[in-house]
Amino acid sequence: MEIADAIKGMLTELRPEFDFENSTDFIEDGLLDSFDIVSLISMIEDEYGISIDGLDIVPENFSGIDAIVELVVKNKGDI
Repeated sequence: MEIADAIKGMLTELRPEFDFENSTDFIEDGLLDSFDIVSLISMIEDEYGISIDGLDIVPENFSGIDAIVELVVKNKGDI
């Protein structure tokens, strides 16, 4: 499964009531709050066996699918 598809699945599991496909910024649009981000980080770490650096936990890295995928790749290296 492609990382972007896995991330979409995690987001839908976290917040099934929101349409992440049509958001340009998950944080700005109010789709993710700080608790959601902590939960998402935990899901990503479990799924990919990685540890997200605390310095990477900033809103910009959770603003959209592409930003989250970049974060996963950055913390894991080559997938």
